[in-house]
Amino acid sequence: MKRDFSIWKILLYVLLTLYAVITIIPFLWALSASFKPLSEIVSGSPNFLPKNFTLDNYRQIFLQEPLFFRWLFNSIVIAISVTILNLLCNSMAGYALARLRFRGRRFWFFLILAILAVPAQVTLIPTFLILKALGWLNSYQGMIIPSMVNATFIFMMRQFFVNFPKELEEAAALDGLTPFGIFWRIVLPLAKPAIAAQAVFVFMGSWNNFLLPVVILFDPEMFTLPLGLNTFKGQYISYWNYIMAASMVFTLPALSIYAFFNRYFIQSVTFTGGKG
Repeated sequence: MKRDFSIWKILLYVLLTLYAVITIIPFLWALSASFKPLSEIVSGSPNFLPKNFTLDNYRQIFLQEPLFFRWLFNSIVIAISVTILNLLCNSMAGYALARLRFRGRRFWFFLILAILAVPAQVTLIPTFLILKALGWLNSYQGMIIPSMVNATFIFMMRQFFVNFPKELEEAAALDGLTPFGIFWRIVLPLAKPAIAAQAVFVFMGSWNNFLLPVVILFDPEMFTLPLGLNTFKGQYISYWNYIMAASMVFTLPALSIYAFFNRYFIQSVTFTGGKG
């Protein structure tokens, strides 16, 4: 039995290794292409190492593209704002649905479940019309406010708080804390795994968002990075060398967020509020 278990374990590691290699190869090619001239990229040669190594692509996007740093700034402001608002609003809504008793609680819960079944593309036109009526097109608030809550993560936080030990809340209530005080001082600090998982997914979703910006942003100075990268593609020629270089810069904040929350993100897989 031990021998059979070892064989299956080795086979599992082999499959996972193959999957990791297949997954990382496109990223490594993009990294290599960011140091190639355009002629070498479009030549179709499958080489991973650049034959004509150059830093001109990075010099172009940093020094010659006047709006690149503005696009980077816009993406950072919007992604951080959306992440912070989601962490606060989704956590409070999830806790209210899991613990508080109020009229219509079941209705709101089933409404959130119904929203999960609606594709985001369906809401684009209503979102555009509402933002146009408010005068929020081509603005930071137009990008941030519609994305400040997310039904998926409200449901996720609700499931987390359902399993949160009630004894801690009861002890805090005996010490005189209000429901908001219990949530803010006791529950939220112990919900770091779920919050970390939510932070990673929300930040990456906002950072990579292309559909909403392309609908409501029309001033190049308000573009986010995904929308800005699209300007390197033309009708007759696409500057893939600049796109690859900018994409490498584009991935750094997302990787930093994941590295920062990695420890809590792994803990969040269990979705438990107790301590082992």
